[in-house]
Amino acid sequence: MECSCVRHTDVPGTSKIFADLIYHFDRVEDLYPYRPNSIESLQAASSFEFPDARRAALVRALTPLNQGNPSLRRLAEPGTVAIVTGQQVGLFSGPAYSVYKALTAIKAASELTLRGTPAVPVFWLATEDHDFAEVDHTWVFGADLQPVKLQAHAAGETGTRPVGGIGLEDIPIEGLRQALEGLPYASEAVAMVERAYKPGETMGSSFARIIKELFEPYGLLLVDPMEPALREIAAPLLRKAVERMPELSDALMVRSKDLMERGYHAQVLVDKSTSLVFLLQDGKRVALRRSDGGFTASHLKLTTEELAARGVDLSPNALLRPVMQDYLLPTAAYIGGPAELAYLAQSQVLYGCLLGRQPAAFPRAFFTLVDERSHKHMVRYGLNPKDLFAGEQALHDTIARKLVPPALRARLDSTQTAFTSAVDALKNDLNRFDVSLASALDTSRRKIEYQIGKIARKTASQIMARDAQAIRDARSLNGLAFPEKHLQERLYSIIPFIAKFGPGVVDELYSAVRIDCPDHQFVVV
Repeated sequence: MECSCVRHTDVPGTSKIFADLIYHFDRVEDLYPYRPNSIESLQAASSFEFPDARRAALVRALTPLNQGNPSLRRLAEPGTVAIVTGQQVGLFSGPAYSVYKALTAIKAASELTLRGTPAVPVFWLATEDHDFAEVDHTWVFGADLQPVKLQAHAAGETGTRPVGGIGLEDIPIEGLRQALEGLPYASEAVAMVERAYKPGETMGSSFARIIKELFEPYGLLLVDPMEPALREIAAPLLRKAVERMPELSDALMVRSKDLMERGYHAQVLVDKSTSLVFLLQDGKRVALRRSDGGFTASHLKLTTEELAARGVDLSPNALLRPVMQDYLLPTAAYIGGPAELAYLAQSQVLYGCLLGRQPAAFPRAFFTLVDERSHKHMVRYGLNPKDLFAGEQALHDTIARKLVPPALRARLDSTQTAFTSAVDALKNDLNRFDVSLASALDTSRRKIEYQIGKIARKTASQIMARDAQAIRDARSLNGLAFPEKHLQERLYSIIPFIAKFGPGVVDELYSAVRIDCPDHQFVVV
């Protein structure tokens, strides 16, 4: 396995606040309590008291889902902290970065333990979310390295039901088998999915099964926040959030305004009517609005006191959810992607009001994986990883330029240089003679430069059109590294990578996770 790093500022879609967090921490140190990608930060974030009674109740609540996991016993010991990550319970394990999050949490917990602070990795299953359309599909690739979308259907209506409890029908196992055909470990990958996504399972239970199998050797603990015992533990915090909602909302609005004035973005828009909680009722997650000192839904009106009394039936919104998570768990760090860590800049004010502490915000590992053959194509065409993130047409054009014979390319370049030099000299003379003529020359110059450039582009395009192999190479490289104009890790599931590289690819990637490196890693497997 060969790795190279790409700065996030050279990766499409990187937000300003995330770039500043990892490369210019001095600009955001008032928004985050600890510097990222530092084992010293993890140690500092581990210095807090966690109530013994809550720890004991937590371990009891986690036992049914984590039977036999040695990390559960370690979590029960006073002083043990949690390195937490999580993800929506998507089809066939969701995007590959779900796995990269877990690997980062495991590596961080291991390194922290080696430094003398006992730590366990924890994966939060986001079963409360109610947007089934976000999780009912996945993307894979086959031997041709082109993206294929697979979709499952819900058993019954979805509406606002939490997705974790939704049963599945028409699970696309056969579609997966067909899509992966031709990859060397396809049968092993399909068998893994079949073991997890069985008839009668739910989105949440199937996702948990596949994550358990992938990470069984690593002691990754799973948390399902829909478990009644966990809801009982979280109820006091959620009641407090309801009772202090006006104060919390005002603080969030001030923070959101501050973020936007600094050129950042607020992940969640908050106004006077925003509720930080949903109500779980009749199997649905009911959206609430603040109104007249209370809370309302379409056919429901509750006073603050009435809503607070229903603490076990409350579900946090995106800003309150991490606070609830870190009330339940002795969290030292949260491992997340750019959007999640941006949320934490807003949620900081909630941590201050409700919890009195905030864990370290730690970037997950970022990977783009290519095989040896694809890497040879890159070498042949003189491509670097950044070239792969520009889209298929741009990649096509880059390869085309590389195919122009050196002598012809040199002649085109020398023609451009000679023209530029001659026009510069002529302009100097015209400026002394008549400024208006110099201005007219500028207009003509732009037209001629465009035509010279057009000839160069046409030359490259013609050469590319005659090279069928180069066209195929451009298509396969784009399909693997930047499918559907998305980073590979954000579109594809880990399943096709297991089918291509074997079940051991997860272990190989674990060895590539570097806690001290925030960059995007380009990996030749």
